Amino acid sequence: MKNISSVLLISALAFNYSCTTMKTNDIKQEMPVPDASLSSNPFMKKSKLQYEAPEFDKIKNEHFKPAFEFGLKQHDAEILKISNNSEAATFENTIVALEKSGEVLKRTFITFSNLTSANTNPTLQALDEEYAPIFAAHSDKMFLNENLYKRIKSITENGLDSESKRLLQFYKQNFEIAGANLSAADKEKLKQVNQELASLSTQYSNKLLEARKQGGVFFSDAKELDGLSTDEIEAAASNAKNAGQPGKYLLALQNTTQQPLLQNLKNRATREKLFKASWQRAEKGDANDTRETIEKLAKLRLKKAQILGKKSFSEWKLQDQMAKNPEAAVKLMNQIATPAVETARREAKDIQDLIDQQKGGFKVEPWDWNFYAEQVRKAKFDLDENQIKPYFEITTVLEKGVFFAAEKFYGLTFKKRTDLPVYHPDVVTYEVFDHDGKSIAIYYLDFYTRDSKSGGAWMSNYVEQSYLLGTKPVIVNCYNYQKPAPGKPSLISYDDVSTIFHEFGHSIHGMFASQKYPSLSGTNVPRDFVEFPSQINEHWALDPVVLKNYAIHYETKQPIPQALVDKIKKASTFNQGYMTTELVSAAALDMDWHSVTSENQLLSVLDFEKQSLASHGFTLATVPPRYHTPYFAHIWGGGYSAGYYAYLWSETLDNDAWEWIKNNGGLTRENGDRFRKYILSVGNSVDLNQAFRDFTGHDPDIKPLLRNRGFIK
Repeated sequence: MKNISSVLLISALAFNYSCTTMKTNDIKQEMPVPDASLSSNPFMKKSKLQYEAPEFDKIKNEHFKPAFEFGLKQHDAEILKISNNSEAATFENTIVALEKSGEVLKRTFITFSNLTSANTNPTLQALDEEYAPIFAAHSDKMFLNENLYKRIKSITENGLDSESKRLLQFYKQNFEIAGANLSAADKEKLKQVNQELASLSTQYSNKLLEARKQGGVFFSDAKELDGLSTDEIEAAASNAKNAGQPGKYLLALQNTTQQPLLQNLKNRATREKLFKASWQRAEKGDANDTRETIEKLAKLRLKKAQILGKKSFSEWKLQDQMAKNPEAAVKLMNQIATPAVETARREAKDIQDLIDQQKGGFKVEPWDWNFYAEQVRKAKFDLDENQIKPYFEITTVLEKGVFFAAEKFYGLTFKKRTDLPVYHPDVVTYEVFDHDGKSIAIYYLDFYTRDSKSGGAWMSNYVEQSYLLGTKPVIVNCYNYQKPAPGKPSLISYDDVSTIFHEFGHSIHGMFASQKYPSLSGTNVPRDFVEFPSQINEHWALDPVVLKNYAIHYETKQPIPQALVDKIKKASTFNQGYMTTELVSAAALDMDWHSVTSENQLLSVLDFEKQSLASHGFTLATVPPRYHTPYFAHIWGGGYSAGYYAYLWSETLDNDAWEWIKNNGGLTRENGDRFRKYILSVGNSVDLNQAFRDFTGHDPDIKPLLRNRGFIK
């Protein structure tokens, strides 16, 4: 997942005006100057660390608020100067000036938003709630500023290079999408709605973080954890001790519906308890219940869309995406949903047959699926997840798998850095070097779950590449793997391996950015394109050359046997009906929440979800959506509202492009250079549909996706 904390949000923070600053027209004002109290604030100046990496050893909670306050005033001054400039508008004095504005606020906000995701605390959470509506109002000042919009509209493309033309188009489109053409009365209505939405979204994220923290399940007897490895049980004991309940065992929750440990837990009552704790985490009627907040968000998003002249929020939101409209996204989902559900029904029958053979005496439930699916897989393919895990030690996967593939395909090399400060002791740091030996990026990794971290896995920038600003990428990947007991290896599943390759795909997209303007740089692309580079990078996990290099038994140091590799590949389409159904049902649920055209269509959260799933044919109770509405963080607290379909859209691009790579020699530097040239290095500076055609020679085709998932031959 790409953490949508920048792009328009960061840009918007840079594009605002207020009644402050310099002499413009006949108004004389002063540019704000930092006072003595800000002299030691690390956000006031560019970091002196390599590539302006954050000075985490100097940054404290108390630095954020004064930096926000100064940064807001500085932005106001800069944008007022641009907006009220008496000279005719030009690309340089308006667009480029906007790209350069807001240095202190952008630097502070980027660090703040990353920390509130990866290592928050009550002080940062309170600041988040306090400033969310302030930032929303600040953004509206720019987008709804008539003078500024008129200046931008008056600029012609004559004499501009292709990237500058693209940036000018980008500004015009985003002003109009944000409501620049509204009447004064409607602008005021929109401002109020945007501030309320910002507050509610932040409240939702904070509630969910606490719900996940409080939702973990304690067990008193290790026998209840039968099926887990000794190391996993020791980790559960350590978790309980850290949570103040020594002698017990704590299974913490990950953000998804299904929990990874369910496939190994033999005790059915334990499985049911863990699954229900996951499913009900944010609907307990307590302070962390998110349902009321979600209902308010849905109503306000509809109201926003209607103010902006659209029938639904999804219609408004998809204007600048590759899909362009919700109908195109729904068409794609329907093409995938039908074969997925049919396949899932066959898989459910296989599982029920196994339960009956074992004289289980019960009908399969959601908490049973992964446990028995693992047994079915073992029976069909003689493949046991516990056989695989010893070959996937997390650092070896990273350095000898992910990094190795990047070296072979792109010529990159990596050097571990221990001299740069980090925001948490678990974080590790690398410097990244291009094929010619030149340093191009700093890369942080944060592998393990903790109470202060949001669920899921993501990539973010601390610094974005820009030739205009002279900056290089500083990137972080965050995960939520269970930390092993002290002295024990961190062994992960093959799905977890895929996730590491996936998130690094986002990172390499950011590392290879080659844009002049930060607004178009790297991963600042439509949501339904941003997952394409990350998904295609997953394929290297099973490449024979790559797999043999990193799949090494942590004890024997022997590479994974070819027989086990063959089993993994043969089982690659196993359970795809289930996995695709849980994904596409979540995407359909998201689209339904954001496609209502009247408040009368909005039922209570649980009733709306039930109705939505049934309307799309997702009636197989044993396959719940990947995210239940109350903890669907992507759409209520992240940037994927009306956009969760993006994973499926991008996967269509991914499988088609992967087929091209396979047919043209696979893991070669020539192919890597081509993918870098046409896809990874262009950011949002070109037409991305054309970029795909330039790489593959044709429009996207869904058939490779359906073949890869085993739905067609």
